[in-house]
Amino acid sequence: QVQLVESGGGLVQAGGSLRLSCAASGSTNSINTMGWYRQRPGKERELVVSITSGGSTNYADSVTGRFTISRDNAKNTVYLQMNGLKPEDTAVYYCHSEYWRAGLRANSWGQGTQVFVSS
Repeated sequence: QVQLVESGGGLVQAGGSLRLSCAASGSTNSINTMGWYRQRPGKERELVVSITSGGSTNYADSVTGRFTISRDNAKNTVYLQMNGLKPEDTAVYYCHSEYWRAGLRANSWGQGTQVFVSS
């Protein structure tokens, strides 16, 4: 299995920046894709960005040009650099991993980290 631990959330003013980190442990050599989801108040969880082991990325339109994901395979860690934050970015951000377990795709989630953007 894969375990994920996030860090880096907090309170920031609109226009500010935050950097989230997600460290993976366990069966890290089975990881395919890692990424970030978020759940805004009253909304369903949504994809923010994902990155494959080969470095291909998929960004939500709402964050394109403002957020950047990076992946350090040696440290089994992904980072989310969030610039130009807006109040609508306020959410709980969850790290996600898709990995192989017994030949099947499996998913792992972090505990979530709160990001609050004040106007």
